[in-house]
Amino acid sequence: MKTSPLVTGALLLLYPAWDVLATIGDIRANRGTGTSLAPQYVNIGVGTLTTLAVALALRRGVPQVLVVFGVWAVLTGLIQLLLGLRRRHLNGQWPMMLSGAQSMLAGVLFVVQAHDPAKGLADVAGYSAVGAVYFLLAALRLRKPAQQPTV
Repeated sequence: MKTSPLVTGALLLLYPAWDVLATIGDIRANRGTGTSLAPQYVNIGVGTLTTLAVALALRRGVPQVLVVFGVWAVLTGLIQLLLGLRRRHLNGQWPMMLSGAQSMLAGVLFVVQAHDPAKGLADVAGYSAVGAVYFLLAALRLRKPAQQPTV
């Protein structure tokens, strides 16, 4: 099945933008928990810049997109991993830590695969699917405390 360059480009732009929105949601959900929000604000900045960088890289070609996407995955993965480790006291941080570690590994792979764009784009699709599962797990974890009755 052939893929549409327009759809592929839109999805490549959507992923870091969606991560920014998810981070904003995480900030709102974790206010008052005693954890520093600085890493999330850094992640918002990195994700916003990445969305713009992907837009520029799309004009140059798939290898450049893979490098931008890979660097973003490493940076945002490191932020997620460190944040999850810092929030261990909140419980349920394992999806964030796993997602962060997986993102870092995938990001390195994307940069390495920039010379083989067809394979690299297929890996981005798999990375995005796994990332969607982590988003779902994190959302369920964040929703659970909100459902507990207040005393």
